[in-house]
Amino acid sequence: MLTYLTGWAMALLIWLHVIAAIAWIGESFYFVMLDNSLHPPHEDESKRRGVFGEMWSVHGGGFYHAQKYLVSPPKMPDDLHWSKWKSYATWLSGFSLLTVMYLLQPGTYLIDPSIAHLTPLAAAGAVIAFLAVGWIVYDAACRLLGKNDLVLGVVIAIFVAIACYVSTHLFAPQPAFLIVGAMLGTIMTANVFFMIIPGQRKMVEALARGETPDPLPGKRGKQRSVHNTYFTLPVVFAMLSSHFGMLYAGSASWINLWLAMIAGALIRQYFVLRHTGRQDWKLPAVAAGLFLVVIILVAPAGITRPARAAEGPVVKTAAIMPIIEERCSKCHSAHPTLMASAPAGLMFDTPAEVHQHAGLIYQQAVQAKSMPPGNITHITRAERARIAAWYRSGAQ
Repeated sequence: MLTYLTGWAMALLIWLHVIAAIAWIGESFYFVMLDNSLHPPHEDESKRRGVFGEMWSVHGGGFYHAQKYLVSPPKMPDDLHWSKWKSYATWLSGFSLLTVMYLLQPGTYLIDPSIAHLTPLAAAGAVIAFLAVGWIVYDAACRLLGKNDLVLGVVIAIFVAIACYVSTHLFAPQPAFLIVGAMLGTIMTANVFFMIIPGQRKMVEALARGETPDPLPGKRGKQRSVHNTYFTLPVVFAMLSSHFGMLYAGSASWINLWLAMIAGALIRQYFVLRHTGRQDWKLPAVAAGLFLVVIILVAPAGITRPARAAEGPVVKTAAIMPIIEERCSKCHSAHPTLMASAPAGLMFDTPAEVHQHAGLIYQQAVQAKSMPPGNITHITRAERARIAAWYRSGAQ
């Protein structure tokens, strides 16, 4: 019953998290586009009212006229929209997912003894510390280097590289990538909660008192908002990485994640510039080059079944069936004993089914070592080596 209810909690939280993230990212992307597409107002009345820029657009059968005031309008509007709840809903649902999936059962998915010997409590605490320290370091860097965007960008990129390395050397491969994404997602929401919204509140309160708002909080909030837009694609990639087991292969998997994140930021920069009328094709070209490097790095983890090796003993499927039955089929079976149903519908009850999914078994159990999750069935290194020998000799 607990497994059944946990499954439903996961499904509903994932649904909420994705919907909230779509709404937040969509709104964020829209305002970045709007900011970079504004033109000086043509009408004298708009200039007199302090309009900094405007944009006309057509959508859904109607025309829209958006105007931006650099500091504030002459009079406080009665109905003011605040862009915050989508961000908060995204983080709260994401942290709830992190809690249900990893923090409440760290021994199942979060810990891999072959990477680091952590107790369940230490592993859960390390995740919380990861999120908190990520924000503290990032915020300190912004406060110290905020006036030099180039230097700050380089420092943040190096910090993310360090985070990727530490995460992949503390946690099991699959959650390691997700935790880096959660760290950046936490930074994004913290930017909204601690910097952007408080700065906007100060401006609104000053305007309500009849004072001219201090533009500094708005400038700081703008900088953090720009950072958020560059974090977006890297975070989305990290959150989807659980579907790409080949990325976890090898001890240097952190490089795969970091390069992919850098590529995502470059792609976002291309579209930001495009909104201003500039198209710098070097950015997507470099991003494509980085992805090509990642593809080359993880190539040995490909799922294409190899031809039989010229030398070495032949290990046939029947020889590894006892390992599959003991270590894999407790979940991947028509009648699993550890789960309500076979994950992704993959079942390894017969030699034919095992042979059919040879590449996937090799990739997940040998290369990425992400299966069994958290080594819940206690597969040994010798057994992984036996599966590797079977696959490399042709998976016959």
